[in-house]
Amino acid sequence: MARLGTESAFEVLARAKALERQGKEIVHLEIGEPDFDTPEHIRDAAKRALDTGATHYGPSAGLPELRVAIARHITATRGTPVTPEEVVVTPGAKPIMFFTIMALVNRGDEVVYPNPGFPIYESVVNFVGGVPVPIPLLEETGFGFDLRLFEQRVSRKTKLIIVNSPQNPTGGVLARSEIERVAEIARSLRIPVLSDEIYRDFLYDGEFVSLLSLPGMREHAILLDGFSKSFAMTGWRLGYGVMPPPLAEHLTRLMVNSNSCTASFSQLAGIAALEGDQTPTKRMVAEFKRRRDLVVEGLNRLPGVSCRSPRGAFYVFPNIQKLGRKSAEVADRLLREAGVAVLPGTAFGEHGEGYLRLSYATSEANLRKALDRMAPVLARLGS
Repeated sequence: MARLGTESAFEVLARAKALERQGKEIVHLEIGEPDFDTPEHIRDAAKRALDTGATHYGPSAGLPELRVAIARHITATRGTPVTPEEVVVTPGAKPIMFFTIMALVNRGDEVVYPNPGFPIYESVVNFVGGVPVPIPLLEETGFGFDLRLFEQRVSRKTKLIIVNSPQNPTGGVLARSEIERVAEIARSLRIPVLSDEIYRDFLYDGEFVSLLSLPGMREHAILLDGFSKSFAMTGWRLGYGVMPPPLAEHLTRLMVNSNSCTASFSQLAGIAALEGDQTPTKRMVAEFKRRRDLVVEGLNRLPGVSCRSPRGAFYVFPNIQKLGRKSAEVADRLLREAGVAVLPGTAFGEHGEGYLRLSYATSEANLRKALDRMAPVLARLGS
């Protein structure tokens, strides 16, 4: 248990909630959760499912009708044919990364992953006794992979490569050339690649490239996606993976041993999400893009801060190195003195030092309030 890390966003949320109970008003920019309601047609599908008895155990790999819908969706959006046998449905998308690492990584095996990156990657690799091998995401390249270092660090000991695009926490998007080089190396060394594409719909600029769609990657790629972000369904706990059928069998066995199955009524709501009206998702993404522009402009006016405009997801990753303070100290002071909950870049790995992560999945009024409150605290920190 000492090797298992945590997700700092929930720790900061708990601290912020404690301050709220003491009467302090907090602007929450720490949690990556859309502030939109789940669309009505999805909620209605869940209600119908409950009313017609979808309250019992289902198959561990997921309801056949949802696996069919996911296969159709991935075939259409990634441009490569997918069968239901390649799909495993889980309660949220996190089990896909957890089970994939458990299934493929033995003690001493190496896993190459982005840093700063989603903290659960490194946490679970450590948990199973693997060796995390971080690849720095560099601001000067738009938080792309350092391909030179990537090529040096991938070896015969590497049993898994993890990529995430659009990225959490940076909002960066890997270029086609970067994705293609990762795929080329993975194919040549026959290394599986976990491609975390949970933010696929939140792409504001440029081209989205799915690793699964590249030639020869069907037998090496594990695609991770879900419903939490695109359909504002975080509390429904519904995610999935697409992978070669032999690996799907192993992940299904892990589902049997851990969760038994995913809630049936949530899965039926998932079909409505994939096959129903996509207008709510498009509106939400358009609103997030507007908020992105607002918060980037505001951050660049703050003392000691510079911020690139992220191409995807719903996070900004401002550079605060001019303040000459550790990221954790700045985040703590902003919470205590400004009532603004943000995350230090180091919550996402050692290469996040010198940065903060802010989620702009909140109202324009909250974003403006946060920026106003942050200014005097940052001015004091930089003086």
